Amino acid sequence: MLSILDLSERNLTARELADALPRASMDVEAALTQVRPIIDDVADQGGKAVRHWTRNFDGCEPERLRVPQEIMNRSLDELDADVRTALEIAIDHNRRGHQAQLPQEKETEIIPGGFVRQRWIPVARVGLYVPGGLAVYPSSVVMNVVAAQVAGVKEIAIASPPQKEFDNYPHPTILAACALLGVEEVWAMGGAQAIAGFAYGFVDGDDECVRVDVVTGPGNIFVAAAKRAVQSLCGIDAEAGTTEIAVVADQQASARYVARDLISQAEHDPAAASVLITDSVELAENVNAEIDRMVPDTRHSERIRQALTGPQSGIVLTRDLNQSIDVANAFAAEHLEIQTENAARDARRITNAGAIFVGPFSPVPLGDYIAGSNHVLPTGGTARYAAGLNVHAFIKSVQEIEYSADALSQLATPLAALADAEDLPAHGEAASERHT
Repeated sequence: MLSILDLSERNLTARELADALPRASMDVEAALTQVRPIIDDVADQGGKAVRHWTRNFDGCEPERLRVPQEIMNRSLDELDADVRTALEIAIDHNRRGHQAQLPQEKETEIIPGGFVRQRWIPVARVGLYVPGGLAVYPSSVVMNVVAAQVAGVKEIAIASPPQKEFDNYPHPTILAACALLGVEEVWAMGGAQAIAGFAYGFVDGDDECVRVDVVTGPGNIFVAAAKRAVQSLCGIDAEAGTTEIAVVADQQASARYVARDLISQAEHDPAAASVLITDSVELAENVNAEIDRMVPDTRHSERIRQALTGPQSGIVLTRDLNQSIDVANAFAAEHLEIQTENAARDARRITNAGAIFVGPFSPVPLGDYIAGSNHVLPTGGTARYAAGLNVHAFIKSVQEIEYSADALSQLATPLAALADAEDLPAHGEAASERHT
């Protein structure tokens, strides 16, 4: 049963709300001290260090860190037909959803003969991380790869932890998803050593992993810390942590739907956060009753029970819908469902969320797999300033400036005035040289 935090009689600021709400702990700085030696080792020893830390954490060592193409092809050939069909649907939907994110180049004539063009250029090479752990995530392959492909990235490498039961290579369903998407470079490595391997590059026998321009993908707190550590070497998407869901619901919401959705995210991890925000005491009681009824019959009931009873989960009681919206914005959930009478209207009042799921028939698992959105989203309240993975993670905005001689001559005097004001006269002289 979810614990209850009653805020209906309290008037709190946004900061006070954020501090009062259930939240999974995520001390990236503390994790950083643990991953720093790993990252330094990979920087110094390359593939040898990647192998060492893979043995240490995963308890296995593949013959080659780079997964042989024949193993990937076999994984695709042996993939369950229904799973293949579902992945193909997910790829198609996500490709369409991400194509809508592509920005358009634009040219602006500032003055006659003076143009500034906004160009968008994809990075050359990316490293995409697909976690292992308690579940298998071919969907994360789709989310990472499709966004990069739509952005126009030419070189795509994937890392996923090796598994003892699969000859020390990543799970075959992950490899099959890579093959289905045409990705040929997959590395059997996980955790901080994988992030460092992408950032620094390394050699393993006859195989070379060339350093990447951007690293993206979900993972645990150590993956998040490793991303923070390599930001001076390559771009990252976000420091994603354990999954979380918040549901804003009023008295008309279905307690069964809400309970199922809270359970669905609790299934990921004992540290997953599931939070209901409602002004209806009756709904809160009914949701708790449904959870008590449903959880014993789920496959991962103990994991779910730990997540739902942990300090990161609970029910937040509010005095009205306005306060519910305030609480949701203060929480800044990775996944936020709006199950209210006027869900579409209320969703427009949300300013902080990784992704917003509107109405009773848009559950978070839809976005996890085949809605056409991306499921790599900001966690731990970082949705206040961070966005989910999208094509912009893989493209650079570049301004292109082109002025004619006449256009430059019109601006030479004010340019020189500003240059002199900053005591940088050579700047003005570079312009005046061209029209004297």
